[in-house]
Amino acid sequence: MALLPFVKVEGLGNDFLVVDLRPGKPAQPLAEMVTRPDVVRALCDRNFGVGGDGVLAILPGDRGDARMRVLNADGSDAEMCGNGLRCVAKVLHDRDPALRRDVLRIDTGAGLLACKLDVVGQRAASVTVEMGVPQLVPRLVPVASDAPRLVRAPLPASDRDFAFTAVSMGNPHTVIFVDDPTANLRDLAATFGPGIETHSLFPRRTNVEFAAVRQGADGCPEIHLVVWERGCGITLGCGTGACATVVAACLEGRADADREIPVHLPGGTLFITAKAGAASPDGPTYAGVAMRGPANIVFEAAVDPSAIHLPARTS
Repeated sequence: MALLPFVKVEGLGNDFLVVDLRPGKPAQPLAEMVTRPDVVRALCDRNFGVGGDGVLAILPGDRGDARMRVLNADGSDAEMCGNGLRCVAKVLHDRDPALRRDVLRIDTGAGLLACKLDVVGQRAASVTVEMGVPQLVPRLVPVASDAPRLVRAPLPASDRDFAFTAVSMGNPHTVIFVDDPTANLRDLAATFGPGIETHSLFPRRTNVEFAAVRQGADGCPEIHLVVWERGCGITLGCGTGACATVVAACLEGRADADREIPVHLPGGTLFITAKAGAASPDGPTYAGVAMRGPANIVFEAAVDPSAIHLPARTS
């Protein structure tokens, strides 16, 4: 029986199994097995397995202190996960004495990203991640369009017509702002998210954000957000989704760049700043996006992945 050691970590309720697969670590001999799609699905199953929105594999860094590989709950690979990156940074800081410093640089599918840790009593209480430059060119998001940008572009879905803004934060996002104050964002995400995720416009599928901008107590805009995550469904928090939504809000004139915007998700609040870049003939550009939020270790354990048997699907 080969036991897989892991750390269960959550950021805004977006929960993951973090496995350290670097050479010399106890889990490394199981690296090939634990990254198989069927094993990931078994581990993430909330009834028959451990339960989680995905598996985060810590690998040797290419240029940074370590590399993060994101495996969705359905076994598919994701380029990037903002909440996951905060969780990996916390595990590296809190569990690896060699990496106990204020800033960690982690290789991701979106490039090398810096994570600044707010340390209290030798433990990371929150993490601010420099999430990189958002990609706004549709074919690079990717979206099947030759337009220079897609801002408030039409999107038919089932019996509804939406307007969306396309943004990539290393992974694709389709941001839909809802102006009806009575609308239930979660119901919209549950109803239309699956169809939009697999819409023919999106060759690599897409994450789908349903968002509403509301005035905070200080009179400044705040965003309420529910995300249908590609490969996961609705989650309690999505870091890249929050970043993409703030960028989209700035593009649509709903929020201002260079101001920290609270983004309220079902699992809690992230604080996102879209940093203004140079002027462009196609519209505003952004030099980067910063995301600030929590990450918490829930427990550490070990599991025998081969002992998890999912029932055959009947539908």
